Amino acid sequence: MGYYKDNTVLYYDGAYLNASAAQTNLYTQTLHYGYGVFEGIRSYNTANGAAIFKAKEHYERLQKSGELLGIPFDYTVEQMTDISYKVLEMNNLADAYIRPLVICDPNMTLINGTKSRLLIAVWDWGAYLGEKLLRLKVSPYCRPHPRSVHMEAKAVGHYVNSILATSDARKSGYDEALLLDCEGYLAEGPGANLFFEKDGALFTPELGHILPGITRETVLEICAQEGIPVHVGRYTTEDLYNADSAFFCGTGAEVVGIAAVDDQPFALPWADSLGSRIRAIYLQLVRTAAVSKPV
Repeated sequence: MGYYKDNTVLYYDGAYLNASAAQTNLYTQTLHYGYGVFEGIRSYNTANGAAIFKAKEHYERLQKSGELLGIPFDYTVEQMTDISYKVLEMNNLADAYIRPLVICDPNMTLINGTKSRLLIAVWDWGAYLGEKLLRLKVSPYCRPHPRSVHMEAKAVGHYVNSILATSDARKSGYDEALLLDCEGYLAEGPGANLFFEKDGALFTPELGHILPGITRETVLEICAQEGIPVHVGRYTTEDLYNADSAFFCGTGAEVVGIAAVDDQPFALPWADSLGSRIRAIYLQLVRTAAVSKPV
């Protein structure tokens, strides 16, 4: 798909630029070593116009990711939120995907540098994994060991693992992959967190080996409000195979149901599942509870 047009505007390093004219140095640590951090954020068209859902939480996570990786970064949450609304306005977008990316300066050493540059781009992007129920393959790739990287950071280089897993699943005829952690327990999708249902309760892998997703946290909030029991822990593929239903959630994917894992379907129809109920609440929430544009 095309992510920009001739008149698309983005923010880069202090200026609003035409996307086709924006340039960066070919010797950045981000390009050569995957040393950078980013976010995926959504804006929704509401009765009050474009509203970014959980901008504060996303930009706080971006700051935290930079801190964990030792990337110098001095934008405030308020500055980044204001820039995001400005870029949306300049591109006449309300329903949009927002991609902030922190790019490190040229540096061919393996020591963190002293400066970074912020990119914020927006584009029109539907649900990342589509609307239909997904067929998953348990991936031969596992999530990195938490002592090898900061799994709680949304780092550029971490997504090589995701590309390998998704590409393998697609080549095998599946819609998406499901990764285990390095000890063989359920972890997450390449770009989304996992929940599964059993006997009227939800189960989700614990933090440590997975990205602490902001949509995952929103699902937990919805469950608390709706009185849906949730168990957080370490679960096996057998636990998932024997579940009643399952779903992925993420900013890009939103909430999307899973039809089968390794060709084993779930017994409960999606329309009768807790995931379907949560999806309906979530899609209403993002258009009513999002923080509107600052005045």
